[in-house]
Amino acid sequence: MAGGKIIGVDVGGTFTDLIQIDPRGGRLRIAKTPTTTDNQAFGVLTAMSEAEVNLPQVDLIVHGTTTTTNAVLERKLSRTGLITTAGFRDVLELGRRTRPQAYGMKGTFRPIIPRDLRLEVPERMDAKGAIVTALDEDAVERAVRQLLEQGCEALVIHFLHAYANPVHENRAAEIAATLWPNEFITTGHSLLSETREFERGVTAAVNASVQPLLERYLTKLRDELGRNDYTGDVLVMNGNGGMISSRLVSREAAKTVMSGPASGVMAAAYTGRMAGENNLLTYDMGGTSTDVALIRDGYPSVSNEIEVEYAMPIHVPMVDVRTVGAGGGSIAHVNLAGLLEIGPESAGAEPGPICYGKGGTRPTISDANLLLGRLDPSKLNAVAGGVGLEAVRTALETHIGAPLGLSATQAAEAIVNVANAKMAGAIRMVSLSLGEDPRDFALFAFGGAGPLHAAALARELGIPRVLVPARPGLTNALGCIVADLRHDYVQTINAPLDGVDMDMLHALLAEQAAAGRAALDREKIELAEVTCSFSVDMQFQGQSHIVRVPLQDGTPSREELRELFERVYWRRFRVELAQINARIVNVNCSVIGARAPIDLASLIDPTRRKDHAQPTSQRNVVFDEVRHSTPVYWRDDLPAEVALDGPVIIEQFDTTILVPPGDTVEGSADGNLIIHIGALT
Repeated sequence: MAGGKIIGVDVGGTFTDLIQIDPRGGRLRIAKTPTTTDNQAFGVLTAMSEAEVNLPQVDLIVHGTTTTTNAVLERKLSRTGLITTAGFRDVLELGRRTRPQAYGMKGTFRPIIPRDLRLEVPERMDAKGAIVTALDEDAVERAVRQLLEQGCEALVIHFLHAYANPVHENRAAEIAATLWPNEFITTGHSLLSETREFERGVTAAVNASVQPLLERYLTKLRDELGRNDYTGDVLVMNGNGGMISSRLVSREAAKTVMSGPASGVMAAAYTGRMAGENNLLTYDMGGTSTDVALIRDGYPSVSNEIEVEYAMPIHVPMVDVRTVGAGGGSIAHVNLAGLLEIGPESAGAEPGPICYGKGGTRPTISDANLLLGRLDPSKLNAVAGGVGLEAVRTALETHIGAPLGLSATQAAEAIVNVANAKMAGAIRMVSLSLGEDPRDFALFAFGGAGPLHAAALARELGIPRVLVPARPGLTNALGCIVADLRHDYVQTINAPLDGVDMDMLHALLAEQAAAGRAALDREKIELAEVTCSFSVDMQFQGQSHIVRVPLQDGTPSREELRELFERVYWRRFRVELAQINARIVNVNCSVIGARAPIDLASLIDPTRRKDHAQPTSQRNVVFDEVRHSTPVYWRDDLPAEVALDGPVIIEQFDTTILVPPGDTVEGSADGNLIIHIGALT
């Protein structure tokens, strides 16, 4: 597969994006089509058809999917049963004694697996792995039969201290395998070998409940591709920013949660490294939501502490992405208190914003931008026709303007300003929570709507410059192409640093590295190099939160661990706790198989670029209630190293870039645009 044609395809909540790159210099092919929510495979094939892809000539397809993410968030899951230690069937429901609403006494919570499908069997290990109560194998068999009679399609086996000694979980899985009609059996320790039974149990429950859904979808996709004479493999993006074969991925299906957002962050990290921008705040605004993440020293922050929603911790390593419900299709409304709110409800792909002309009747962020002159109605990708600007104006006046005493234009600006404030809050959250000042970073803006709002967000946050990649609206698909293969391993030690056997720790890291290399060998994908990244999760004795401590190699000394932990802790919290002992919780290893590099300059056809920037039109655009006559440029025609003063609009196939008055924009040789925020640079 070295040097062959590669397709990256990302299925989002509103659009399915596709990029085909031929490293040998062939034609770039791109497509952006509405997502087919009933069966995402159809949207993928439609995108391939629109891009005129010749599948028999394609060597590799890499796919980012929202199948598992949407299933979890919408609770559209497979019927799943749980077998657990006697006395602990309610662990998944009790959780951590938190509340859905931090303030107030109301809220609802529905566990992944209902109580009638959570069964107990006699068995018990202590925290050191010694058997206290032997496994009742007959009880396991009865429980398996009962869950099958209740219509369960997937099974979780989750025993209390299996991370310390998995012998009971393994034996129970062997018994279940003789009766269960498929391979959808998840043991808690094999997916996540950590101490916390709630987090471990939820992760295993998510994995089991999405396994059948993911496997059916990928089987259907492979079958459809096969009918079109595709003979290569399909790799699937994991939430950790790496990839795995679609034939293996359903074994650890929980790792595909946040697959789509992770691919965009990996593309941002890759693009930033190529451009010499190693510290980035990524801002991905699509049609349904906005995702933000932090990239430090060229690599994204990865966490195994992600909670995708209330009481839904999925403790497998994932790119640390924070999401807010503000996308181009997010619906604006005035609440009962008379306040303007944006989202989280979205118009999605169907019926979409009013301006799409597909039946939408409620105003969205896209409709507001259209009325302000920032979008061109004739170039909206999904427009079906039949809806004019006056219909948008009327809807804004009716739903927003009248309740708030504003004109349609003022209502549109209010919608954009509230949305910007919401997105700026998410960017502050992801940076400040990791101990970083957003002013020390550049903003990487992508997604179909990201470059439209990026300059305003950068000004709000004090960020001096914005990096806009060559194909912002297709960045997630690009991430599928440039991302590496990756396997992550976590093992709980949970012991005081002073009491840890360092030879044992070194041996454990070596075992994890060997397992990762063996897993990469099974992928059959040609790699440029293989590297291992080691880390430990540590905490001070008595604390509940942990911090990730990167290691230089797999053989750290005790004193090196102590020094590294205190340095990371200080950077995060600006606190020294010299009198408290440190503790190692988990030992981690990430094995990364790097693929051949991609020339990002090829994402915009160099033969189309002109010697001088010539606007294609002029448009009146509203900024702070003042209309400015604004030149509009087509990006593919711009010189590589263009320099323009705002206000400027730059349009392209997949997005619109807005440069407000007082800001400037310049191009770079690798195809990026850099917006410099006035008075901040």
